[in-house]
Amino acid sequence: MKTKTILLTLTTLFAAAESGDAQTAPNDKKVLVAYFSHSGNTRAVAERIAAATGADLFEIVPQKPYPAEYRAVVDQARREIAADYRPALKTDLPDAGRYDVIYIGSPCWWSTVAPPVATFLAAHDFTGKTLIPFMTHEGSRMGRSEADIRRLCPGATVRSGVPVRGSGAAQADREIRQLVEAAGR
Repeated sequence: MKTKTILLTLTTLFAAAESGDAQTAPNDKKVLVAYFSHSGNTRAVAERIAAATGADLFEIVPQKPYPAEYRAVVDQARREIAADYRPALKTDLPDAGRYDVIYIGSPCWWSTVAPPVATFLAAHDFTGKTLIPFMTHEGSRMGRSEADIRRLCPGATVRSGVPVRGSGAAQADREIRQLVEAAGR
């Protein structure tokens, strides 16, 4: 099984490298993978999507880190989501408008995107852009994240997202293939 996974990953990477500019699809679309990761699971999936597509990678980082302790982060996330709170981010992506396709990654917190992802989405005009969400979870799948992303980005085309079980993020080949196919890459 490991050999198949390695071969699939290498084949995907070689195909992306042979297509010319790895960040530009054959149809000249600029691609970004933007993600927030609390535990590292979403980061692992984001890095694999970027490697498979040749996309630029941008980590969404809140100015104030979330607590490491599970119960504390769960409680904080519940309060923030209920209040529609938008935490300040450490850095912003000043040229978000140059991308045509944006993969949006987040842990599924209380059935939606984490507040830092909501901050990132609300801060940019994604009119005319294609957004493809992916959510890491341990049972909640996509929750209502797609509807919330549509609400935050009314002018964007939001494709159906793909849930990735967080504990299986390192073996998410099938899910990553689904995401890449959703973008037509």
